[in-house]
Amino acid sequence: MRYSRQEILKEFGPDGQSKLLAAKVLVIGTGGLGCPVLQYLAAAGVGTIGIVDGDVVTESNLQRQILFGTSDIRKEKVEIAKNQLLKINNEIKVETYCTFLSKDNALSIIEKYEIVVDGTDNFSTRYLINDACVMLNKPYVSASILRFEGQLSVYNYQNGPTYRCIFPEAPTNVPSCEEAGVIGAIAGTMGTLQANEVIKIILGLPTLAGKLLLVDLLSMNFNTIKFQRQENWDKVSLQNNYDISCEIGIEELNVHQLAEKLKLNTAQVLDIRKAQEYKNKNVGGLHLELENIEIQELNLNSETEIIVCCNNGNKSLDFAKKLKSAGFTNKIYSLKGGLSAYFSVY
Repeated sequence: MRYSRQEILKEFGPDGQSKLLAAKVLVIGTGGLGCPVLQYLAAAGVGTIGIVDGDVVTESNLQRQILFGTSDIRKEKVEIAKNQLLKINNEIKVETYCTFLSKDNALSIIEKYEIVVDGTDNFSTRYLINDACVMLNKPYVSASILRFEGQLSVYNYQNGPTYRCIFPEAPTNVPSCEEAGVIGAIAGTMGTLQANEVIKIILGLPTLAGKLLLVDLLSMNFNTIKFQRQENWDKVSLQNNYDISCEIGIEELNVHQLAEKLKLNTAQVLDIRKAQEYKNKNVGGLHLELENIEIQELNLNSETEIIVCCNNGNKSLDFAKKLKSAGFTNKIYSLKGGLSAYFSVY
């Protein structure tokens, strides 16, 4: 009864449902894209679903990350997602990896699955996923979103083109969703389309391989661009550095990573909250009043990592970029979710 509505499709049938139940799909990222992907794959009966994400839920996630609710703020995303998926379908298996994908763990995680779904929001991880999937010969479904617009394709499938075939290098001057904004509905639309492509791959139906779907929900235009496999990307290896950015590259730490760095005392913390907030509770480090600070006059150890912290992670990201623009050569991080998220956990 659970799958009866899809089993009656001539493209599906009982054999198709058996294929779904035997499939193993890895979803990397439980953000605006990953949430609807996971929901529809679970509901359709994909037998084994892996989830990779080292982040915690923040309030700004709730506008588009529909697996989470207000009571989930500051909790680990992968565990909340797993519980929600098992509520949708208790016949499937859900495996979680509370970590961020890196060149150190990408191959060992991805090799366990047949299909990979890219639900990430940064170029660094997209190129890492591409390279790992090419090395392991795994197809993957990738989407990206910004404002009212989205892009979607299937890469490295049946000798089709890879992500690097259409995007050899990361584009420049592309703002992030945090800077330019994004409507939640485009995340839901593109994530649902990703889930549809995964199901088609499992069933052996035609996919978007070799085609890039462009979606604009403001004008309601849907266009498709064709592209081909470039032979120079047939064989790749994992690079030493995936610190790719479309502008000034600032990496964000989650609260657990901050806790580890504080424990090891390996970084300089810059707390840019208001004086009273810092006085009430802090993690140490240097307190800076934003309205009174001259960046060029800061005397920071050039050999020490810098972690910029504010209340919710927005001002710290902006200030970290200003430090980079001012010529500081340190490895500079911004605390994702801010100290409000950190103090709720530690």
